[in-house]
Order: sequence, then structure tokens, then C-alpha cells
Amino acid sequence: MTISSPETIQITQRVASLIKAARHTVVLTGAGISTPSGIPDFRSPGIGLWTRYMPMEVASLSTFRHNPELFFKWMHPLATRMLSAVPNAAHIALAKLEDAGYVSTIITQNIDGLHTRAGAKNVLEVHGTLNTLTCIGCYRQFSSLGIVEEYVKNGTIPHCLICGAILKPDVILYEEQLPIKTWLKAEEACKVCDVMLVAGTSLEVMPSAKLPVLALERDAHLIIVNNSETYVDVRAEIILRGDVADILPHVADAVLSGQ
Repeated sequence: MTISSPETIQITQRVASLIKAARHTVVLTGAGISTPSGIPDFRSPGIGLWTRYMPMEVASLSTFRHNPELFFKWMHPLATRMLSAVPNAAHIALAKLEDAGYVSTIITQNIDGLHTRAGAKNVLEVHGTLNTLTCIGCYRQFSSLGIVEEYVKNGTIPHCLICGAILKPDVILYEEQLPIKTWLKAEEACKVCDVMLVAGTSLEVMPSAKLPVLALERDAHLIIVNNSETYVDVRAEIILRGDVADILPHVADAVLSGQ
């Protein structure tokens, strides 16, 4: 899409008007918001991680328990990219909208921590985070600071400093439940919002994919910014096709220009 076209400018202004009039705007983001930062997504043809690997073979709880070396070998290039990645214009735009009081909650399926590093504060990481690790032996939790750097640099599998057992990154693997407290907060945010902005996610992973439906059931306005179609497009009030790193800064500018 051409960001500067009259039609797109008009649609962007409509999005801004909805956000400015809302009491609670909730944003749901996925891998597409971090691909401009150099982090690969999971499903894009030819480049997505799941076009090259079988998820259950490398990123399941069973694999981690029975063959942690395989998991850490698969995770290494992804962790390397996440460690070096910086927030892009989309992350920064959402952080600005939150800081100005126009976004109440950011729900993300991403584990890279880029929303927080961009300055956002009320971020719900429903698929976990690489920022902490938990010991599978004594269950102590550790900050990843220094530990992940050592793993990325030397491929060293992290072990607990207390009991010596392996440390599991606090990311949600296949066969693993979502963090329940975070998930309940995400559901509640969607149930009370009057605008929901879905950005950079194809909405193919359950149960996160059902969150827009919770908002729609409360008659919230649904806005979708994504390169590809989603299953809720037919119920969206506004759809903007394109790169979120191009579109969201224009949305933020349109909202903030009226302050």
C-alpha cells in the first residue's frame, strides 16, 4: 500500500479518530511487528521458521525434557537475533501512544522484549519472554542478563548457579500452558476495550487468536494492520494492508498531532 495516497491518509485519520475517542484501546501484536527488526517470523513461505523445522521436534516441552541440546541448538540463531535486535518504528509508535494515554494495554505473542525496550510499560507477553529463565531442578528464576549473552557467544547451555540443573528460558513451548495470570489479564483487557488494534499477526495460533473475538463480543471497533489476511477480516471495521513499521508511525502521528 502507498502510505501517502489520499485513500490511505483518509483511512489513517479514521483509525486515529477511533483511538482518540476510545476509553480503552488494546493492541495485539505478533511476529510481523518484529520482522523489520530482523527477527524471522514463523510462517512466511520460504523464510518462516516452521517452513524449515518441525515445531514439535525442536520447540516442544517433550524435546526440552528429553533432548535439551537439540532445543538449545535450534534456539541459538533465534536468540542471537533477538539479543542484537532493536525496536523498530512500529514498537516506538505504540510506546508513544501508550505514554500519551491512548493505548492502555499491549498484548504480544512475541518473546523478544522489544515492546518493553521501546518504552512501553503495560505489556502482556502471553507466549512468555526470553528475559528470564527458570531452573528445572529448584525452580528458581533468574534474569537472562549475562546468561543469554554467554549462550549466544559460546553456545553454552545455561545451568542453575544454585543446584546445577538446566535453566529453561521462560518462553512457552508446544505442549506447555500459557502463563495463566498474564493470560487472564489479556482476556480481561479485551473484554473491556472499545478499540482493538491487531498488528503484525496472522491470528493462526490459538488461544491468542481468539482475543479479537472477545473484543468484538463487547462491540469494540476492530482495526487490523497486517500484510496478509486473517480470519477476522470479515468483522474488522478497518483493514490496513502493509508493513506495520510503515503504517503505525503514521497512525501515531495522526493521533498525537491533535494534542
